[in-house]
Amino acid sequence: MSTATLFQLAFYVAAPFWALMIVAPGWRVTRAVMATPYIVLPTVAVEIVLLVPILPEFWTAVSNPTLEGVQRLVSDPEALTALWAQILAWDLFLGRWIYLDSRELGINPFLMAPLLIFTILLSPLALPLYLLVRLPYLRKRPPSATPVRPVGRSMA
Repeated sequence: MSTATLFQLAFYVAAPFWALMIVAPGWRVTRAVMATPYIVLPTVAVEIVLLVPILPEFWTAVSNPTLEGVQRLVSDPEALTALWAQILAWDLFLGRWIYLDSRELGINPFLMAPLLIFTILLSPLALPLYLLVRLPYLRKRPPSATPVRPVGRSMA
């Protein structure tokens, strides 16, 4: 499979999960699917396929990072595509947490949809924005309320 195909595949295996969180946030199926952190595994699998053949070079660049070393690394299409898949997996994992947390706090899905889209595009900016958005909802939570359910528990 070509690197360009794997680059696209990394996005396409994550996109259905984003669609569920954004388009059907209250659907029982969405809640069941998002209850597991394993939704990131298809994207991680794409990363692993790309990473295994270049692992020594990749490891050297990330275990003792220098600007020049990382620049050399990302000039390799396979390494760059592996990093892209890693970013997509991280964004999805973060988006899943934001989705679960916002559902538990009762934040309106119409407010969350654009924020989740922003998370897909720029998660480092979306996370602090979401943390600000959730503040008033935290104040409304009764003191005995529990935080987001532990990984693997169903929200049904």
